[in-house]
Amino acid sequence: MAESALGRGLDALIQNQDDKKTTRKAKKASRKNKTSNDSFMVLSQEKIDEIKQEVSDNPRISLWSVKSASTLRYLKKTVPEFSISNEASILLEEAISKKYPEIWELFDEE
Repeated sequence: MAESALGRGLDALIQNQDDKKTTRKAKKASRKNKTSNDSFMVLSQEKIDEIKQEVSDNPRISLWSVKSASTLRYLKKTVPEFSISNEASILLEEAISKKYPEIWELFDEE
């Protein structure tokens, strides 16, 4: 049985190549069967502006993941000038922009 990514934080973003291929196939199949269940993703301009204001005041997010924290701290202690925040940001931006491209584009910097 496959392990759930729920609650794994950055661990869920760091998959081996077989997992990525399986995920891509599942996403492609899911797109074919798409229904109106995605209506929760509809955002008003008012909501978008509100979110932009909130994020400009505090852009931080928190994650809890023992494996991710351990891996990133190991890199911090062994790689000169390694930045946990920078690496986490890069990984999250890549994963989120691929998973939610329509929403990601709403917040492109001008």
